[in-house]
Amino acid sequence: MRAVIQRVNYAGCRVGGDITGEIQQGLLVLLGVEDADSDVDAEWLAAKICNMRIFSDEEGLMNRSLIDVDGGLLLISQFTLFAQTKKGNRPSFIRAAKPDKAKPMYEGMIKHCSAILGKPVEVGVFGADMKINLENDGPVTIIMNTQDKDNF
Repeated sequence: MRAVIQRVNYAGCRVGGDITGEIQQGLLVLLGVEDADSDVDAEWLAAKICNMRIFSDEEGLMNRSLIDVDGGLLLISQFTLFAQTKKGNRPSFIRAAKPDKAKPMYEGMIKHCSAILGKPVEVGVFGADMKINLENDGPVTIIMNTQDKDNF
């Protein structure tokens, strides 16, 4: 799984003009799934995301987690995180998992994060054309890859 994690003051997702998910302070996470991913990866990534200390404490140091600040989480599926751009000008998405694998993994991430946070996770709509609006805070943006845990 690949995740782009953004600390935000606000993030919202619209599909066809309807808001499907919206948060104030918290994290917007764009999530891509590949065939090699398993539920173990989802559990590991969910714990990392929810416990990552990237929110400021009273002294302005990044020392508080999403749990500590009682922040929101907006989780958006995004297969394009597995784009391969080595050849030509059209990205290839061959490494991205097909929907029959990716959708259950995405839903598993929602459940894992919700359980850790003790509250619902805001979401987009899997496979839909989504419009994401956000105000990045910092900016703080972190990229993680569960297939390369030693470097993250």
